[in-house]
Amino acid sequence: MTSTILRGKAHKFGDGISTDLIIPGKYSHLRSNLSELAKHVMEDADPSFVSKVQLGDFLVAGKNFGLGSSREHAAVVIKMAGISAILAKSVARIFFRNAINQGLPILICNTDMINDGDELEIDLAAGTITDLSSGTRLTFGRIPDVMLNIMREGGLIPYINKYGDFKL
Repeated sequence: MTSTILRGKAHKFGDGISTDLIIPGKYSHLRSNLSELAKHVMEDADPSFVSKVQLGDFLVAGKNFGLGSSREHAAVVIKMAGISAILAKSVARIFFRNAINQGLPILICNTDMINDGDELEIDLAAGTITDLSSGTRLTFGRIPDVMLNIMREGGLIPYINKYGDFKL
């Protein structure tokens, strides 16, 4: 992610999307083959999800997204599937941190007014979401600069490789 402006389509889910729904357990043997595992993201919640996602799209959910075990792979394969950000009412803390470490923005906001298929434009630096389909404008909490910088570099490891440590 090099820009703080993101644009794509919303793929909407409900509350309680667990890491088991993100990565179906029947594919746990693919954890060492992430590109293959990414072909099965959200399959148990929506079997056609991966075939509908375009590069840059958004995963939109309700409360408690990413609950369950702390599978770092869950955030990795969501990003590999083409999702540029996750919008949710609330997110499990460990999933939130794993996503940021992978360079995948997690935006906490009221997702009730976003519909499946809506075109969204997100300004990460300004904390705004514009629903281009409905004209609705939403806000989310300001993302700290250190997190924006990690996401700009593509995740924590690329950031550390480039800078050596944090510039707080």
